Parts: sequence; structure tokens; C-alpha cells
Amino acid sequence: MNNYLEIIVFIAGFLIVATAANRISKYFPKVKLPVITGLLFIGIVSGPFVLNLIPKPAISKLYFINEISLSFIAFVAGAELYLKELKGRMKSIKWMTFGQLFFTFVLSGIVVMLLSDHIHFLKDAGFNMKLAIVMLIGVIFVARSPVSAIAVINEMRAKGPFTQTAIGVTVVKDVLVIILFTICFAVADALISDIPFDIWLLIILFGELCLSLLLGFLLGLLMNFVLELRLARWMKSFLLLLSGYSVYLFAHFVHEKSQIYFGFDLYIEPLLVCIIGSFVVVNFGKFRREFVNIIQMVVPFVYVVFFTLTGASISIDILKDTWAIALLFFTIRLISMAIGAFIGGSLGGDPPRFNRISWMPYVTQAGVAIGLVEVVSVKYPEWGPEFSTILIAVIVLNQILGPPLFKWSILLVGESHKRRDLLHENKIQKAIIFGLEGQSLALARQLKEHDWVVKLVTRNEERARLEYQGVDVTHVKELSLPELKRLEADKADAIVLLNQDEDNLKFCELAYEHFGTRDIVVRVNERSYISKFHELGALIVEPSTVMVSLMDHLVRSPIATSLLLGMEKDQDTVDIEMQNKELHGITLRDLQIPTDVIILATKRNNNTLISTGYTRLRLGDVLTVVGSVESLEKVRLKMEDTDLPGYNKARFMRKSISFKRKSIKTDLDLPG
Repeated sequence: MNNYLEIIVFIAGFLIVATAANRISKYFPKVKLPVITGLLFIGIVSGPFVLNLIPKPAISKLYFINEISLSFIAFVAGAELYLKELKGRMKSIKWMTFGQLFFTFVLSGIVVMLLSDHIHFLKDAGFNMKLAIVMLIGVIFVARSPVSAIAVINEMRAKGPFTQTAIGVTVVKDVLVIILFTICFAVADALISDIPFDIWLLIILFGELCLSLLLGFLLGLLMNFVLELRLARWMKSFLLLLSGYSVYLFAHFVHEKSQIYFGFDLYIEPLLVCIIGSFVVVNFGKFRREFVNIIQMVVPFVYVVFFTLTGASISIDILKDTWAIALLFFTIRLISMAIGAFIGGSLGGDPPRFNRISWMPYVTQAGVAIGLVEVVSVKYPEWGPEFSTILIAVIVLNQILGPPLFKWSILLVGESHKRRDLLHENKIQKAIIFGLEGQSLALARQLKEHDWVVKLVTRNEERARLEYQGVDVTHVKELSLPELKRLEADKADAIVLLNQDEDNLKFCELAYEHFGTRDIVVRVNERSYISKFHELGALIVEPSTVMVSLMDHLVRSPIATSLLLGMEKDQDTVDIEMQNKELHGITLRDLQIPTDVIILATKRNNNTLISTGYTRLRLGDVLTVVGSVESLEKVRLKMEDTDLPGYNKARFMRKSISFKRKSIKTDLDLPG
């Protein structure tokens, strides 16, 4: 009874520290450090070697929290292994993964073995023990952090073949690392225990691996059953956490009973089981989006408790004596990774400009690597704490330097969309509005709020000299082709015409013949001009009846109209053209998009299709999408062409537009 009461007290105290760590760690990005590093640092400060807010006895009592967290971190890693989105870069992913696994594991292992006499906890060990520990270090060196990679990609809004290969290799490698760790951990245990190698040992190793894979498949079926239940999301989250922790409990049970009944240790790797279970859910289940939604909701809390507790378990007294070894290990890993990435990229046929920097995306380590370190540390308490402290120090260095290196590599290959004004000026969305009046000024300001670059054009030289609160107003003498080219109208994504009908028609004809501008919006004053603008593919608005039609739709369909007009807070509706060759042919149900996004319609060859989960995407499709502003941006980046030069040519250099668009008329074609 006293033991349970003690555990409850430890849990309560730890949750208070974790809550504070969650708040404080959010300030670390302001000094260019990851949140995970902040959690580890606060854990160290709160641990037994500094403030002792988390005493040493509490760390061992709370280890079950680590196991719950590790199972969910494995779910996160497995959920990213979505095969249908990786198939386009599979050759490059395959060879890069091979280069990273083989060369990083082998080269780093050889170097650590050669330096083992200079490493405190290895110099007095026998050859078998050295080999066992070196194998485990090599596996941990290969591990990467999918979550950190995804965070960098989202922050940089990165899109392209280099980025796609990086995330594909990161996720695939984490699955293979767990399999490799399962094998190496069993072999290391045999080496340390002086168990002779024979055919039975190989059979046992193969049986353990197959058993872990089978249990992972069964766990996936169980998770699908949980997701199918009509329960609140928090209840499903709790059951998924419980199912992950049950894998650890079952692994401990099998380990104990196998020694009693079979005379040897049967080891099941819980991380591998959980990754396979998650893989089954996202690739072969019907509830992938629900599962991803739960992961997004739960994973921030899991990271807070896991990394805070991990930081508290770091032995500062050992770290101060081993920091030089940690720095040496960090350098060894970096060099071996660079060699492996270059060879893997070359075999995969990637361009030299990619291969020279192909190691940069794989530096960062986090959850899976720390989880493997914790498994080894608990298994071997004699030398485990020193092993754990050195390798966690290496992981912290990788966590600090990895994200900036990944960001730098994205900038070097030109796949960042965060600083579009510097990197790809022609990819900024540009609009030109002809006509200076109150409505045009209001429209310009609203477009600028949505990150458009807007230029307002007038032929009144005197009014053009005035300032209009952040709106760029340009004067033109006449609507001639040279003047329009000077305004770079040929590079505009959208042009809005608010002048007299004669002037609007003249410009529309010039744009049709010479520019191929995709979207030309015209305000029509006389209905006789409607057919002329319609033939030129313009989008038409009639001011005479627009207010009545708008109010009519607001009365009959208030929610739909509010969404389409952007009146709902943090919600918007946009049209996105599908130009990503890697997604050509994929069905909408298999598209990995944020869960708060709805695809309302798909337009193909000027025909509107009723979108279902079985609708297959085609290059050039225009999707009408509704959702939060942040999620819509993620969908837009996913749909963009990864071949930037081809994208720009297709987007801006079409010399003729043979299709006709339906007139917006006065009611903006809102659904009734």
C-alpha cells in the first residue's frame, strides 16, 4: 500500500514539473533552439543532480511513463510510413536508406571499436562485450527523428524531390532501425552472456523477429477495432495508449516466462510491434484519418512527459567527465553519415547538387533514438548509465544542430516556400488591379492579408502620387502592350478590371492574345459586354444585382456562403490546381491531408466532378477546398509541382487559353 502511495506522490510531483516544462520550453524557439531541447534541459535542471524536484527513486518508479510514451512515439513513426505517397521517390529512398543504414552503421562501428581503449566504460571490457556495445552504438547512430523532420518541413513549407526523399528515408529508416536493433540487441545479449553461436541461436533470433512482426499485425487489427468504436476521441486516445503499453507488459511477461519454461530468454521488441501496428492502420485500415487526428492531439503531451523524464535521468556527474567522448561520437556519426548519404544518393541517381548535401536532413535525433538508449540502459545497469549519458549528450547535440542543417539544405536546393520573395520570386501570388477607387483599395488590402503581392494601376497621374496606406499605386499613360509588359502583367496570377467596359475589353483581349493570364476578373457595367468577356474566358461580376443575390444566399445557405466568402474565423475556401506528378492517379481517400480539410469539388477539363473518396487525381485538376488557413496552405504545397522550372512554365507561360469559364455573374456562383 505504501508503495502505491509513493508512486502516486511521485506522479503528482512529476506532472507539476512537466506542466511547467511545457510552458517554459515554448520560449526556447525564440533563441533558435528546439522545444525538445528545452524539455530535456528543464528535465536536467529538475532532476536529482540540480534542484532534485524529481528525485532519483522517482525516476525508476516512473519508468512505466517512458514505456507508454515510447509506444506512442512508435505509433507516430509508423503513421508516417504511408506507402502511397512514397512510391514516386522509391528508388532514391531505397538507395539512400541503404547508404545510411549500411555505411553509418559499419563505419561508425569500426571507428568506435578502434577508439574503444580510450573510452572509459569500454577500455577494460573483453572483445565480445566491446563488439556488443559497438553494435548497439552503431544502431543508435543510424536512428533519426521523423517528428523533427516533419516540423522543419512544415516550418519551411518545403516541397520537392529532395524533401520527399528526406522524409521518406527518415520514416523507412526508423522502421528498419527498430528491426536492426531487435537483431543487434539479441546478438549483443548473447555476446555479453557468452552464449555460443549456433544454429539454434539463429533460429531463436529469427523466431523473435517473426513473433514481433506477427504481434505488430495483430496490434494493428486491435487498433482498427478501437478506432471503429463509437466513442469520444479522448476515450479512443486512452485505449490506444493502453494498447501500446500492453505491448510492453506482454513483452516483460514473455521474457520472464520463457526463461522458466524454455530455459532461454525470448525477447520481443515493443517498439517494432508498435511501429508495425501503426503501419497496418495507416496503410490497410479504414480509419487512417481518425488515427492521424488522434496522434496530432496526443503527441504534444507525450513529448512533454517523455523528454522531461529523460532529461531528469541524465547523470550530470558522468556527463562532465565524458563530454569529450560525446563530442567525438557526434563527429564520428556526422562523417559516417555524410559518406553513406553521398554513396546512397549516387546509387539512387540523384543529382550531384543533392548528393553533396544529402547528409544534412538526417542529423537530428529524438524520440526513437532516446528510446533505444533507454532500453539498453535499463537492461545493463552496470555500464548502462554511462552509456546512456554519453549517447543522450550526442542526441542533444544532434537535436540542436540538426534542424538548422536541414533548413539550410532545403534553402540550398531551393525547395523552401517560406521566403518566396528571395528564393522563387515568380512563385509569389501576384495580382494587378486596374482602376483606383474605394472598392479596389479595399480589395487590394484584403488580398495583401492573404499574402498576395498587389499592384493597383491608374491612368490618373495626380492621384497616383498620393499615398494609400500600404497599397502600391502605379501610373500608366495608356493600356498598350509595352505598358502592360512594363507592369509585368504577363507574370500576374490574377488581374482585376474595374475600369469602363471599353477599356476592360481592350485589356482582356491583349491578355488573351499575349499573356495567357489564368484569372481575369471583370466588373461589367453594361450587360451587352457579358458575352464578349465570356468568350475571352473572363470571370464576370455584375454590380447591379450582386448584393441581392448575395443576401439571398446568406438567407438560404448561411453556413456555406459564410465559408465561401471567408467570413468564418480562421476558415477559408480556395481553388488549388493539382500539379504534383507524384500524386497523379492517387484517389482522394488515399490523399494524406489535414483532417479539418474538405474537398468540395474537382474541376477537370472545364467539367465539375462530384468528388468522392474514389475520385482519382489528374494533373491539371482544380480542387475547391475548404478548411483552416494553415491546413489549406499545407494542401496547396502538397499539390504543387516538385519540378519548379516546369511548374513556372506551366503556370505563367501558357500562350493561349482555349477553355471557357462559367460566368460568376452577380451571385458569384454560390451554391444554393
